[in-house]
Amino acid sequence: MAIGETGLDYHYRDSVPVEIQHERFKRHLIAARELELPVIIHTREAKQETLALLREYSDPRVGGVLHCFTEDLVMAREAVRLGFYISLSGIITFRNAASLRELARQLPLDRLLIETDSPYLAPVPYRGKPNEPAWVVQVAECIAQERGITVDEVAMQTTANFYQLFRAAAPDAPEHVREALANAELLSPNAL
Repeated sequence: MAIGETGLDYHYRDSVPVEIQHERFKRHLIAARELELPVIIHTREAKQETLALLREYSDPRVGGVLHCFTEDLVMAREAVRLGFYISLSGIITFRNAASLRELARQLPLDRLLIETDSPYLAPVPYRGKPNEPAWVVQVAECIAQERGITVDEVAMQTTANFYQLFRAAAPDAPEHVREALANAELLSPNAL
């Protein structure tokens, strides 16, 4: 279905040297391109290097997702330009995450995904507890509030985005999901 989670994490550069991180990330990007599979990317404190490797080795027709995104709007826009989705986690609900909420307002909704990154990063009001998949609704509610749309609109579009990105999962989508996405014209019946 996908390659990853892979990427660059300079916060932990002492555990895995930068050169090794670059080589492994490059190999994963090449494999994703050759196998025509999306890539799930983790990036932390490595914005420029991540973008440079994406520009050189990723395929915009295949794309991927920058998961649990915490970088800035400039990076997000460039990743979207390169064919990637941006996934927002419970962090967006934190008081000090104004820049992520701005990003949620500015990026096209059809390039956003939502996640929990369980068991970490529980959204407010559960912050400090082990995260649970059911709490992804708080992420959707925050995005909906920021964009001035309904939670249902966020849920429908991010679900469609998921199936656009992870095309291999589309045939296994529950019947009611396939019908709802087709009826909302978010995905063509052929995609499902």
